[in-house]
Amino acid sequence: MILNTGYDAFKKLALFDRSSYVDKSDFIEKTFDFFNKEKRFMAFTKPRRFGKSVTASMLSAYYSKGCDSREWFSNLKISKHPHFEEHLNKYNVLYIDMNSIKGKFDSYSKNERLHVEYVDDLVDFLQYQTVLELLKSNEFASHFEINPLEDNLSLIDCLTSIYDNTDTSFVLIMDEWDLIYRDYKDDHALQEKFIDLLRALFKSSEGAKCFSFVYLTGILPIKKYNSQSALNNFAEYNMLSPEPLENFFGFTLKDVKDLVSKRQGSVSLDSLRSWYDGYKLNAVEIFNPNSVCSALRDGTCKSYWSDTASFEQVQLLINMNFDGLRDDIVSLLSGNIISVDSSTFQNDLTSLKNKNDVLCLLICLGYFGCISTPNSSLKAVYIPNEEIRDSMQRNIMQNSWYKSMAIVERSYNLYEATVALDEKRVASIFNEIHNATDISVLAYNNEESLTYCILCGYSLSTADRYTARRQLQAGKGVADIIYEPNLPNLPILIVELKYGRDAHEAIEQIKDRNYAAQYMDKPNPIILVGINYVSDPENDSYKEHECIIEKIAK
Repeated sequence: MILNTGYDAFKKLALFDRSSYVDKSDFIEKTFDFFNKEKRFMAFTKPRRFGKSVTASMLSAYYSKGCDSREWFSNLKISKHPHFEEHLNKYNVLYIDMNSIKGKFDSYSKNERLHVEYVDDLVDFLQYQTVLELLKSNEFASHFEINPLEDNLSLIDCLTSIYDNTDTSFVLIMDEWDLIYRDYKDDHALQEKFIDLLRALFKSSEGAKCFSFVYLTGILPIKKYNSQSALNNFAEYNMLSPEPLENFFGFTLKDVKDLVSKRQGSVSLDSLRSWYDGYKLNAVEIFNPNSVCSALRDGTCKSYWSDTASFEQVQLLINMNFDGLRDDIVSLLSGNIISVDSSTFQNDLTSLKNKNDVLCLLICLGYFGCISTPNSSLKAVYIPNEEIRDSMQRNIMQNSWYKSMAIVERSYNLYEATVALDEKRVASIFNEIHNATDISVLAYNNEESLTYCILCGYSLSTADRYTARRQLQAGKGVADIIYEPNLPNLPILIVELKYGRDAHEAIEQIKDRNYAAQYMDKPNPIILVGINYVSDPENDSYKEHECIIEKIAK
């Protein structure tokens, strides 16, 4: 379960699922810089379903003596590295998957016949299980003068005994290191016990000497107490501070282009970018890997976001409305960005004192993206893509306070003006959105950015009634945005955008290319919306929208 295991997931993916596999093996090269160094401790945390476990499994496959993985890596990037052979399958790896440990502990807790006198909680069980496997190993069993289980020796005692007798050091990989802080968020005694174990293993001189390399994965950065990290000897890379490993936090644009070329015709690159791109890590575009693979497999873009348990916890905090947090959340849903101070965030789910802490938590969980600023503590925060917008909005709009928000009211006014064919009102509202004190995430100087603004404007009023289709094949071309109603009698909205040109041209394109043809047999009314945006490069304050709206007679 722990000693020299954990590599099967990587083996199956790299050897048998190449159409979905993205070669990130050059990440192994980054770990060489830590190996057998004084600073040999690395923590790499990112949201759920962003490939944490696959990376951990890959590291185990590379370092572990429990397998011969040369063939698995033979065609991957790392095989070209001059030091590829140096560490390949040379180490005893302790691979600790905290989800598996918790599952085993739950079974242990329910069966009294399995109980061990001094194993009372998850931390005890983790140590017991690891010591048990070391004791059963032919390589180490003879080096224990006494039975460590009978004498209740701690894990650190067993590891130091092995090191002192054999000069053997371990690679330790712990997947989901923060599980105790997430699943036992109110058990502060267990959390303290766990962090004390990690301190003994990694911060004490006795414990640290037993490891050649330590790698932790999780969602949350390493827990902080006050302003100090509980394990400040770890190099930490997370969604708040990813540099210089941005390319390894998910799929890059190049990765997704390669996957799309492997599965030609499955889903367009533009659709994938709209739905799953948007995490801007120091100008590196990062996609949600699980969602991209799911969309390519299913042949459709939709929300695959399933981290509902964590959002239920966060929604409680949103409803507490720290410092006007609700206004900020709805502002983000409408496409704006806000600034957040990350200096007080203590990296857990319970020590949240203000809206900055909640927003930082949502960044770590993947609900928000963030952009660094010259002030290292301040981040520019935004909603990264349609998948997250869809997931968060569906959760938020269930609250009684949602429809009373000013931004929500503006979106409903925009929708009502559109179906009333009020061209001037629609253009005025888009001018209002664009000239608000909040600024758009994207530089507002091209058609893609205009598309984003339109989607944001309508999103709050259409989320529960429409499905927004971007770049949809229709008639003799590809329509920019089509809002397909989920309820009877609502109008179908066909939206065409032009940047720096003419709204009449947009309407004529809808007609010439017959975008409405596929909807003519439906009873719903059809409304054509042409939107243009004109700016003046010499005058930043000049931002003008034009709108033409027509209703098709059936």
